[in-house]
Amino acid sequence: MKNVILDCTLRDGGYYNNWDFPMDLVQDYLTAMEDSKIDIVEIGFRSLLNNGFKGPYAYSTDGFLNNIDIPEKLKICVMVNGTELIKDGEYSKSRLDLLFPNTSLNSKVDIVRIACHYKDFKEALKSVNPLLNKGYSVGFNIMQIAQCNDDEIISVGLDASKYNIDVLYFADSFGGMTPSSVESIINLLRLNWKGQMGIHTHDNMGLALQNTIKANSMGVTWLDSTVTGMGRGPGNAKTEELIMELFNKNEDLSKTASLLKLLKSHFIPLQKSYEWGKNPYYFLSGKFGIHPSYIQKMLSDSRYNETDMLAVINHLKGDGIRKYNEAKLNSILNFYDKPSKGTWDPQSIIKDREVLILGTGPGVMNHRIGIQDYIKLKNPIVIALNTQCSIDSELIDYRVACHPVRLLADCKIHTTLNQPLITPFSMLPNNVKEEFKNKSILDFGIKIHHNNFEFNLNSCVVPNHLVMSYAFGIAGSGKASKILLAGYDGYKDEDPRNDEMNSIIKLFVNTINSPEIIAVTPTRYDLLCQSIYSLIQ
Repeated sequence: MKNVILDCTLRDGGYYNNWDFPMDLVQDYLTAMEDSKIDIVEIGFRSLLNNGFKGPYAYSTDGFLNNIDIPEKLKICVMVNGTELIKDGEYSKSRLDLLFPNTSLNSKVDIVRIACHYKDFKEALKSVNPLLNKGYSVGFNIMQIAQCNDDEIISVGLDASKYNIDVLYFADSFGGMTPSSVESIINLLRLNWKGQMGIHTHDNMGLALQNTIKANSMGVTWLDSTVTGMGRGPGNAKTEELIMELFNKNEDLSKTASLLKLLKSHFIPLQKSYEWGKNPYYFLSGKFGIHPSYIQKMLSDSRYNETDMLAVINHLKGDGIRKYNEAKLNSILNFYDKPSKGTWDPQSIIKDREVLILGTGPGVMNHRIGIQDYIKLKNPIVIALNTQCSIDSELIDYRVACHPVRLLADCKIHTTLNQPLITPFSMLPNNVKEEFKNKSILDFGIKIHHNNFEFNLNSCVVPNHLVMSYAFGIAGSGKASKILLAGYDGYKDEDPRNDEMNSIIKLFVNTINSPEIIAVTPTRYDLLCQSIYSLIQ
């Protein structure tokens, strides 16, 4: 049976630009699709939702599509989220009629694909006959099928077999499938479904194309892809690679010339701007079944550094996160917006003493001999951030950690370390507290308030959740005579994180009653810097 390639760039890629593609790009794209012999273009969503601005390809109305010059040989598809066809747990024909007021004869749309989760499948199937009566071809796309058990997958094929669906798709929504799991799912669906099948893959683990080809070798003929893989999270199987993979040696490669030109003129610049594509964070989201929107959101938010992202992933991987919930992510980041409280007074150990804060940069290990000699000679209060262990453990007095997700991720390591832990213990979730029940804790409160440092008896106000800021707040509240920083190397080239850190340092320095702050190992930050070796002469 002939393969059917469905390119869904404007639909899946819209997660990066709010479905707001410029018209010149769209026209060049449609021309390239026709020249490349692509069978179907999924031009966008068809939706009733109206929360926040989204461009026209989030709605793909008949009126809008009439303004687009669509090549005659291209079939046009739109996708509908199955949840929009269901009201109070039941299929709603009135919603379907709002989404598709016209028959296919009066629309440029040829095919309607309905994307739904297993739990909504039976009800959403009731839309098939009304759509067929309007003249549309109908496909179903079962999302997150890898998270279904065998009986559920078998029942999908059985339920689908009761309707005249043109194609039954399964989607590797979290990008965690392997060729062997693709084979298993196909075999389970085929127990009851004998019609055409399709596959939609994501590239979290770099297997999107491989999984697509595996499915094709097993008789799956409807194959999804996007230009340069543009799609939510790490993206999809790449159209340019898929069609080349399916070439036989007698085919003329020149038919892809306009597609490659499209990449150069439009999509490679877009990719540089939005940075879709696989990376280690998406790999982990695929491995642990975490919704890719969590990763996409964190990558676009400068407040998350590498450690934060790994800590969040570590927290989410045990929660069975099948649906993206921005409120959940924000609750992790903004945990300390509530009033601060604590019981420990840092002046009891810090007042009028030097504090040496050990960061996580390579400067600590590179200059550990000088740092250790200084500690032995000058006897400062030594505070290590999180689980920093680059110098002799007996020379570290205290450890500092503040973010609940990072604390939970590092709890097993912390329980093996001898130093007391300074943390906002009374403000932490109970599950984090439980992990530290046998740990020596100094409870120092924290409150996040943008663009502000404030030093108090048992707590501090800091501008963000970074442990560096919390450590500065502790030293300031403790009335340290001076702060020395080691391992604050900074970031290379034009990394925007340098600007973020510099703004924190500047804010701290300009805060009333803040102690002097000096870097004693190499740094790219805007800090007064002295050599640790000059201080031990």
